[in-house]
Amino acid sequence: MASYRAKRDSSRTPEPAGDSGRRPGGPVFVVQRHEASSTHFDFRLEIDGVLVSWAVPKGPSVDPDDRRLAIRTEDHPLGYADFEGRIPQGEYGAGTVIVWDTGHFDVLTTGSARQALADGHLTVSLHGTKLAGGFSLIRRPSGPREQWLLLKKNDEGADRRRKPAETQPESVVSDRTNKDFA
Repeated sequence: MASYRAKRDSSRTPEPAGDSGRRPGGPVFVVQRHEASSTHFDFRLEIDGVLVSWAVPKGPSVDPDDRRLAIRTEDHPLGYADFEGRIPQGEYGAGTVIVWDTGHFDVLTTGSARQALADGHLTVSLHGTKLAGGFSLIRRPSGPREQWLLLKKNDEGADRRRKPAETQPESVVSDRTNKDFA
């Protein structure tokens, strides 16, 4: 969490500064649509008391044929799972954030989620509003910023025709869009 806190001035940004504690119902996932210097989706999984996070430039896909780049970012506090709002200009990540999807997930990889991350291959089953079923995160050889692939498994949640990242821009929490926070 030191990296998260070092990038933010809690007196200037409405982002949560600390943890809100474990949530009932199993580990949470959240995908936040973030309109910053470029629009991207932040894919976050609750693992060991923090939200392990990736920036997904094109957003998650429900088409198993799609491969989405996911760039590992700093861990976020659990309280960030509920964050919607506007990060002021001049602050890290300036722009608007909405909760694009959220729910709980199950780890499908053998062993712990933390070990799967260390090994570079984590598979989870998401139980969200827009995203459901199996997704894999696979680490790629990369430079200083960890690059991963986010892949949809070919299961009951797969749909090659549906493009939720493009056609469903609203929050599942507030029904607002990023423009509503601008």
